[in-house]
Amino acid sequence: MPPQPPFLLDTNVLVALIRRKELGGRIEQAYGVASNRGSALISVVTVGEMFSLARQWSWPENKVHELDSLLEDVICVDISNEEILRAYGQIHHFLIQRGNPIGDNDMWIAATCAASGAILLTTDKDFDPLDGTFIRRFWIDPHGSATQA
Repeated sequence: MPPQPPFLLDTNVLVALIRRKELGGRIEQAYGVASNRGSALISVVTVGEMFSLARQWSWPENKVHELDSLLEDVICVDISNEEILRAYGQIHHFLIQRGNPIGDNDMWIAATCAASGAILLTTDKDFDPLDGTFIRRFWIDPHGSATQA
């Protein structure tokens, strides 16, 4: 059996892991993100989103240190890569044609996922129009169980 591709973590998954509540525990139990240090990917866009959220939510210094520590344990993928830039163009065009726009940051995350061949872990449905076409995404129900549908 071939090895499973790496996971690319959406911003909401990082938030759940840092909050260390029920959702983060389910994500860790199902996917082993934190215990497999150095194997999960994130887009550099997610790093910027996380630093913004830390400020918006007035995280105390210890929570920011947890974020820094988590960021050290993942592989940060820069978007200034030709494959990612081309994937962004394809995804953006596809979504415009279908009339399903998503946010720019989510398009960059999806392009990073498409170019890397990773499986996106997310707790929202924003990536639904791309699943099975450009990306493979595992949706995690924030109110229920982890799923792969």
